[in-house]
Amino acid sequence: MKFAWNYIGGSGPLTRRSFLEAGLLGLSAAGLYPALSLAETGTPHLGLARGDPGPATEAAVQIMGGMGTYVGQGDNVLIKPNMSFSAGPEAGVTTHPDVVEALARMCLQCGASRVYIMDHTLRDPSACRKESGIGDIAEGFQGRVEVQTPSSSHRFRTSDIPRGKQLGASDMLKEALEADVLIAAPVAKHHGSTGVSLSMKGMMGLILDRGAFHWQYDLNTAIVDLCTKLRADLTVVDASRALTSDGPSGPGEVTRPKTVIASRDMVAADAKAVSLIRWYGRSIPPEKVGHIREAHERGLGRMDLENLSTGTIEA
Repeated sequence: MKFAWNYIGGSGPLTRRSFLEAGLLGLSAAGLYPALSLAETGTPHLGLARGDPGPATEAAVQIMGGMGTYVGQGDNVLIKPNMSFSAGPEAGVTTHPDVVEALARMCLQCGASRVYIMDHTLRDPSACRKESGIGDIAEGFQGRVEVQTPSSSHRFRTSDIPRGKQLGASDMLKEALEADVLIAAPVAKHHGSTGVSLSMKGMMGLILDRGAFHWQYDLNTAIVDLCTKLRADLTVVDASRALTSDGPSGPGEVTRPKTVIASRDMVAADAKAVSLIRWYGRSIPPEKVGHIREAHERGLGRMDLENLSTGTIEA
């Protein structure tokens, strides 16, 4: 449900997400935001499901309390997958369409009024929608799901980033700023500049100018800055396949962990994906990934996997 008045630290429609952001701003700066979101929920910090992509997605979300924990009646939901490249699931560079379809279906079953599936692609938008298989998802939902790959500047709105160290503002997709629920649904893949591309790195697909992140700022710090604003309510990492070299566009080595990871905590989900997969043929601890380490240090989430509870199931 949206409210029409302004709120501290921002302007425009007040959604459930922006209300929480405004109300918890001081606590999150002290590193308490993730702890508050997880405390006394009766669910583990992480849910891992092994199996085919669709069923594993449903099972992983169920471990985390079910989609009804995150999506309520009348909510507008934005799902952010990887569909930046015109390649099918076998290439490991885009989120498996079965993962995205399962998330959209669960959101509607929990009363969502509209589900947007969006990514500002790096390749031709129509080719990315078609070749990834994600563009076909909307057909089965009778107009309640939209798959979009916007690139025009009028689709974006400048938004302040109060907790940014370097990034003070950015042009972000309007739907991302106005969504009641934001779900990150990245594929697990290597990235030449940041080591990995997972949920936090994937938020760059919701902004207009990615180039500034590479040339104007420290890339890892800018990613963390962005995630203080675009912080997913639920993260679902598609590790059914993983591109472990020559990312983000490939072609590279693709392994098949056949796993889906779910968490309320973007940092924990990304850290778990890093620890689960061998990158370039070797194991890498999460703290070796700059933006994961910095996000942990700044209190955005947790990478100390040894202290986090994990639920595991075969789907």
